[in-house]
Order: sequence, then structure tokens, then C-alpha cells
Amino acid sequence: MKKSSVALVGTALVLMGCSTVSDAIFPGSEEGANQPTQTAAVRPAPVRESSEAPALRPTPPPALGNTSFRPLSVTPGEPTGTFVGQRIAQLRNDLGALQQNIVARNQEMQNIRNQTIGVSQRYHGTVAAISTRLQIGTTPGNPVLIDQWNTAQGELDALGADIAQMNSLANIVAADSAFAAFLLESTRATFGLAGAIDEDHRQLAILEDETNRTVVLIDRLLNELSEDVSRQTTYVGSERSNLTTLSLAIKNGELLGSSLANRAFRSAAPIASRAPLIGSGAAAPRQVASIAGRRPLVVIRFDRPDVPFEQALYTALSQALDTRAAAQFDLVAVTPSAGSPADVAINSSKSKKNAERVLRALLEMGLPADRVALSASTSGDAFTNEVHIYVR
Repeated sequence: MKKSSVALVGTALVLMGCSTVSDAIFPGSEEGANQPTQTAAVRPAPVRESSEAPALRPTPPPALGNTSFRPLSVTPGEPTGTFVGQRIAQLRNDLGALQQNIVARNQEMQNIRNQTIGVSQRYHGTVAAISTRLQIGTTPGNPVLIDQWNTAQGELDALGADIAQMNSLANIVAADSAFAAFLLESTRATFGLAGAIDEDHRQLAILEDETNRTVVLIDRLLNELSEDVSRQTTYVGSERSNLTTLSLAIKNGELLGSSLANRAFRSAAPIASRAPLIGSGAAAPRQVASIAGRRPLVVIRFDRPDVPFEQALYTALSQALDTRAAAQFDLVAVTPSAGSPADVAINSSKSKKNAERVLRALLEMGLPADRVALSASTSGDAFTNEVHIYVR
């Protein structure tokens, strides 16, 4: 990643790092590499200065189709007394039964739509209440928010059940579509039967037109159902990822934002053409050598218990993904090289556990696991166990 992008994210971290965070999390820089843990000097850069994460508001659900599919009634015909006339009467009855089925399918679809709209409204209201409480601040693991989160999860499951009903209805309509196509072909084939009179062919022409209109109506119904299913499935998947991120915010008692996975996939930022500095399949010594010449996006110093790094980490990664949507990250557990071999071994184990904790936080924020590579290293400049995150 370009240095300008790193500086942008780095400054945002420093600006948001209050008295409890500023000495634990800050962007790596050449000037600050040898400074004590308690201080960090970073030159300001022209960036967006924000100390608050964007509020988590659920993405508005995609609009459902609003068409009401009601076929016109079948035109009655007088019996002609011929074999062809009897065949026409049978086809007319079959078309009437099919149209009654379409009316029932349409009513079921409208019911599912109304049900989905009601569930979506309740879900949005629940998530908005949670976000509002987190925005003004609350206690970590607030049981009221946990209950509300469980309610939101249930409402999202209800949306998933609505999608399943839409899928089931689409399968039934697909069977109606096949039968309508069969009726149309049978009607056209009846024109070739011998023994028909002019009235038979007149009634057949009307029946063919009405059957053809019914075929088109069913196809439109099926297409609209398929579009609703596709949009709602994408929406529910996105909101499940956002709920996972919201659960982390409730656990910490502070608002993060929408899922990093959703932000990355939706961003329109171009993919950088420069080859990654670290190959995912490279050996560990080569990885360490490559990392040594790079500037970390984030440095988390675990110099005390329970370092509150989540908020600053989320802000840094979200800005990095806004700049380059396809960015991948190297998460490095850094151990001080000073001390006896036994001390280094103990600190290495602690550093790796810290890196695993950071990785879990990244996954809870919605970052896909295949976009993070883990490695470990020692450093003579480190005074305590650290976790470095690099962009590649």
C-alpha cells in the first residue's frame, strides 16, 4: 500500500487514541521505531479527522416487487357438437383451472411480501435501538442489548423463512409455467385436427390468445419472484455479517460500524497493480525479511492486561478497505529479542496468543479469514509483546 494511504490511516488512529489507547496502538513509523512505549510521534497528514466510528444502521432492504398478477377470465364458447369442439371445451376448462391457481399463487405472494415488510421494519427498529444505545455509550455486555440482539437475530431468521417460502412458491409457479406451455402447444395442435368447423377455429383462436397471455403472465410472476428471492437472500446474508459485528460492539460496550466484509465487497476502489511484498506461500524467514522493510498499518502493544484495541483497529482497517477494497493483511506476532532464550520463548507464546486474539476480533468484524496471513517474528526494537498488521 502506498505510504500516503498508510499515513492517512495512521493519523486517524492517533487522533482517536485517547489516554487509554494512545500508548498501546499507533501506526508504525521510522521516526518512532526506537521511542519508548509510552510515546509516539507522528506527523499529521491531511486526512478526515474522526474519533467516532460510523453508526451501524442496517442497510435498507431491497424493494420487493409490487405487481399484482391477475389473469383475465376465459371467454366462454358455445358447444359445436364436433370432436374438435369437445377438445376445445376441455382445453378451456384446463385454462380456467390454471388461472384460478395463478390467482391463488398471486395472493400467497402478496401475503409473503406483507409479512416480509413487517419483519424488516421490526428488525430495523431493533437494530436502531441497539445502535443508539451503543452510540451514547453503555456497559460492556449489557444484558438489555443482548436481549435486543437476540430479538434482531430472530427477526433475521424470520426473513430467512420468508425467503424459503418465496423459493417454495417459485417452484410451484415454475410447474404452472410448464403446464401453461403444454396448454399452448395443445391448443395450437388442435388447429390441425380434422372435422372442425369455422366456429371451432374461431373459438380456438380466442383460446390461443388467452392461453398465450396466461403464459406471459406466469413468466412475469416467476421472474419477479426470482428477483425478490435473489435480492432478499443477498440482503439477509449482509445483515447476518453486520449482526456479527454488532455482537462484538455489544461485548465491548462501544459502537463499531458495519461489517468489514460488507464494506470491502461494496467498495468501488480499484485493485492495486503492485505485486504483494509477501507471498502467502513463502517460508517464515522470507516473510520476516520482507516485513522488516515495511511500515505497519497498525501496531498494538500489549504492555498491560486488557488492551482496548478493537475500536482503533476497526477504524484503521475500514479506512484501509475504503482506499483499496481488495487489500489483504499480514498479522505478525512480534516478540522482543532481548533477554534469555527462556524469556524469549515465553514472550513468543504470549505474543502468538495476542495475535490470535486480534485475529478473532478481525473475524468478528467481518473480515474474511482468507484475507489474513499469520506469522511470527522477533525484534530488537520491541520493548514488549506487539502485534503488527501490514497491508499487502
